[in-house]
Amino acid sequence: MTLMVEKVPELTVLDENRKQLGAFLRARRESLDPQRLGLPRSTRRRTPGLRREEVALLADVGVTWYTWLEQGRDVNPSASVLQAIAAALQCSPTETRHLFLLAGLTPTEALNTPQCEGISEGTRRLLDSLLPQPASIQKTNFDIVAWNVGFERLMGVNFSEIPEEDRNCIYLYLTHPQWRTRLGYDESVLQTFVAYFRAAMAEHRGDAVWEAKLARFCAASAEFEALWRKHLDVRGVENKIKNFNHPQLGEFSLQQMYWYSAPRNGSRLLVYLPVDEAGEKALSWLAENA
Repeated sequence: MTLMVEKVPELTVLDENRKQLGAFLRARRESLDPQRLGLPRSTRRRTPGLRREEVALLADVGVTWYTWLEQGRDVNPSASVLQAIAAALQCSPTETRHLFLLAGLTPTEALNTPQCEGISEGTRRLLDSLLPQPASIQKTNFDIVAWNVGFERLMGVNFSEIPEEDRNCIYLYLTHPQWRTRLGYDESVLQTFVAYFRAAMAEHRGDAVWEAKLARFCAASAEFEALWRKHLDVRGVENKIKNFNHPQLGEFSLQQMYWYSAPRNGSRLLVYLPVDEAGEKALSWLAENA
């Protein structure tokens, strides 16, 4: 006799995005200080941040409608309304873009420019020409697809000994002791990686490759998984000063610089530049000591 098993319907990508959208809106609302937005202080506030009524007022939308949006219901906001909500919640450009993607809307900047998948011989020569500056080419999911010897020496790895599927900045930070030591273990570093990947993944939710990448990160690190479930922050990669630890050189800082092969979703060139004498000496030493 064949048993008929009732199949429980899975959440669709759209359902999951609505759920994520509502959770992000609530987290953003609760993070705001009413006084900084010119709203009166009230001793009767039972929750942190703004009330839903206040967000609805600032965005000029109905309270019930906004509540449904935050609850993940099927209300389908327009681009102009979502932009008003983003402004009411003081969202950064990265956060606003994240909201649009979760809502199934196209952000203001172009998103569909083809990515540069292949690495040409010319690109490899470019990386080598940047020596002694460490440089690499990365995809939007943080896969490292090309590099120069300066980058290897900076991070203390030999990429030829690392399986291709493991050549990912986040995965190496989670699993490779040498890589993690060079960046220093700090929960804020891991939180930044989580925020980077959450922002990058918003337009790829439901994509098997990206979902598998996320699952691999979570399987590799309980800390990553906990932060992914707990924090809803999003951040875009940025040019900034980055700190390194080296067993011979000690601590030093370099300027992290990105160039994109295409707007937003293209592969990006990452180059590290010295910003002071310590950085100059560190790169000179790395160039001379294999």
